[in-house]
Amino acid sequence: MRLAGGIALVLGLASASSSRPHPRSLESRDFFALHIDATTSPDHVARSLGARYEGQIGQLADHHTFSLPRDQSQDLTTLLENIKTNRKLRRRSGENSGRSADPLDAILWSEKLAPPRQRLQKRAPPSTEFTRRSEDSPEKSALDIQSNIVSTLGINDPIFKDQWHLFNPLQLGHDLNVTGIWLEGITGEGIVTAIVDDGLDFDSNDLKPNYFAEGSWDFNEHGPEPRPLLSDDRHGTRCSGEIGAAKNDACGVGVAYGSKVAGIRILSKPIDDVDEAAAINYEFQKNDIYSCSWGPIDDGATMDAPGVLIKRAMVNGVQKGRGGKGSIFVFAAGNGAQFGDNCNFDGYTNSIYSVTVGAIDRQGNHPSYSESCSAQLVVAYSSGSGDAIHTTDVGHDSCYSNHGGTSAAGPLAAGSIALALSARPDLTWRDIQYLMVDTAVPVSENDGTWQTLPSGRKFSHDWGFGKVDTYSLVSKARTWELVKPQAYFHSPWQRVHHNIPQGSQGLISRFTVTADQLKGANFDRLEHVTVTMNINHSRRGDLSVELRSPSGIVSHLSVARRHDKEPVGYIDWTFMSVAHWGEPAVGEWTVVVKDTEVNEFSGEFVDWRLNLWGEAVDASKQHLHPLPDEHDDDHPYEEAHVATTTLPPGPSKTAPPTNNPDDHHDRPVNQKPGEPTVTQPADAELEVVNNGTTTGDAASPSKSDASDNYLSSYLPTFGASKRTQIWIYASLAMIIVFFIGLGVFFQIQRLKRRRTNPQDDYEFEMIEDEDEMHPMTGSGGRTQRRGGELYNAFAGESDEEIFSDDEEKPYRDGLANIPENDDEDASAGSHLLSEKR
Repeated sequence: MRLAGGIALVLGLASASSSRPHPRSLESRDFFALHIDATTSPDHVARSLGARYEGQIGQLADHHTFSLPRDQSQDLTTLLENIKTNRKLRRRSGENSGRSADPLDAILWSEKLAPPRQRLQKRAPPSTEFTRRSEDSPEKSALDIQSNIVSTLGINDPIFKDQWHLFNPLQLGHDLNVTGIWLEGITGEGIVTAIVDDGLDFDSNDLKPNYFAEGSWDFNEHGPEPRPLLSDDRHGTRCSGEIGAAKNDACGVGVAYGSKVAGIRILSKPIDDVDEAAAINYEFQKNDIYSCSWGPIDDGATMDAPGVLIKRAMVNGVQKGRGGKGSIFVFAAGNGAQFGDNCNFDGYTNSIYSVTVGAIDRQGNHPSYSESCSAQLVVAYSSGSGDAIHTTDVGHDSCYSNHGGTSAAGPLAAGSIALALSARPDLTWRDIQYLMVDTAVPVSENDGTWQTLPSGRKFSHDWGFGKVDTYSLVSKARTWELVKPQAYFHSPWQRVHHNIPQGSQGLISRFTVTADQLKGANFDRLEHVTVTMNINHSRRGDLSVELRSPSGIVSHLSVARRHDKEPVGYIDWTFMSVAHWGEPAVGEWTVVVKDTEVNEFSGEFVDWRLNLWGEAVDASKQHLHPLPDEHDDDHPYEEAHVATTTLPPGPSKTAPPTNNPDDHHDRPVNQKPGEPTVTQPADAELEVVNNGTTTGDAASPSKSDASDNYLSSYLPTFGASKRTQIWIYASLAMIIVFFIGLGVFFQIQRLKRRRTNPQDDYEFEMIEDEDEMHPMTGSGGRTQRRGGELYNAFAGESDEEIFSDDEEKPYRDGLANIPENDDEDASAGSHLLSEKR
């Protein structure tokens, strides 16, 4: 009995130590992350590589770190690349790798680790200065309710009445609607939220009662106490207070003031992928929620995502954390809206494993900093309209009244989730997302940003499904029927390889999902939709992408960004949307890619892939999704049919009517006039969008449709039938032939006269002199004669001026105020980037 207990203790210590990587000698050694077969000893692999074994990577089973002296690492890099290439060749040939005596054959994936980087920024508000609201007097009835809450719950915390996000007596209804849940006795007991940030002041009297040391670790200093050490290490403490500040006489209370909070410190120094991967899996059988108020820089120019190792850690968390129910990751959406940023350019917030949270202020307005995107699930309260979040600060009894940005919105959502888990601990990570979707409350419904989905829900790129309603969330959680395991469907890669027209036109590629395909994938209800794509472009910020579902719902996956001048496009980038949650997945899915600016920068749409994620039909048949891997350029392509119809200019079935002149969510992305320059390839289903002009029925084209279209798809259709189009072009051809013949006749007569009278040459030169040409209105673009001179009826006018409609402003995220002066933008951006998000 003692022996068994001793073995268990040793195994437990080994597991704990494996999740706490020790400092690495980065100055003299290079480090490699390897995924090896579970049957092979990492020590055996180390000996075969001539490397030093450094240990397991956090809670990632069979993932280990190895190192070599820097002057010897190039040989290992070459060897690992050869192993990777041989593995691809074996897979392509269908060869069964099986078991091999060679330990190098046990290497399933490898990556040389980049040096630690400071790539993650805190998402505090863009400015720490707030104009305080006027001291309006709340209604007496609201004050009576607040007093009753205080007396019934015994709340003595001195700033509780300033914590309007918990109960707002001034703007009734603009709060988290949480106090009713407290009165029912649910305050978060048994749940731990890990604050992944710059530390947590566990000596604070407001946090000490609820501090959970077992779930805490400092990955910057490699020690067990995530104590704030730098002068600006305050962000994590403030976020912690929003969730787990105790009910006592220090400052205020947290949303889940009966729950525990752990501190995982990663933001105070540069960090590498091994430490970050270990951090988001740290003690994931004890930590339930990971609150992450950070991400890549919000400057409207950055496009960054976690590396493969970190993506694997996130998948590992949702598949194995909390005893298989899944770790819950909550991410702040980002504060770059005023720079035209969008949370789909952030690989953390656009992950299907993240609950992405934007901001709403105390008056129900959309703050100017809060980013919009199709991956945003909900919004929660934060700074704006003259106030901010009142919470705990670093120090024994210190409080703070200016916490804000999406940094403050994320933890409030995490606290609400903690209450739901406290009431219903068996909820999975996907159950939580379902509950957030189902109980969110739409706001500002007349602002023109909402689409009504086939499910009856509403979705907005600015607001997600709406604001968090904690009472509804917890109440519904109590009786919620758990969802079945996650199913998934990946389309074949769609080969495009086509230049993108500039301006108003869009390049379209379609893929039709069939009922048989979903049946084969064991796929029932749709949840997330992702699109992985490759686009080459010499100025990334000119691009925009939208996804249209079979039901006509539009997801703006990407928007043009003024500040993004990178001479690259999208390289294996995955965009995500929750806008199609619950709608039928069968039918035609359409990707529209636009090059929004007519300029010297150009691009090519290379390929894309549609990925559907949802609920399984049969739980017993569903397997876990494999861990993420690098994208393999050697993937098979599907040859698609050539499309013959154009896409209507906006969602005709679902966008609500609005008289709002600023409504820009139900029209094509970045619609501008431009010139058609498209030729259809035969290996992709492509179309040109041209200011909403259609050449046929907008439904999915059939093979017969394609064969019936006698004309090249790049020719104008004039909105006429195919028979009329043929008559028009035949007539034009006859006219062109007539004028060519006429020109030949005149040229022959001219040559005859020049042989008899040299002065005739002077006469005809006068007629052709461009200085003597005068513009004059004509018809048909034909050359006409006036007073013995030839002139062009459309001289001085471009095709755009003749044929274009009124120019529409491009789609931008709601309330994004982008300055026109790039120099001023750069100055403003550099100033803001010096502050926390």
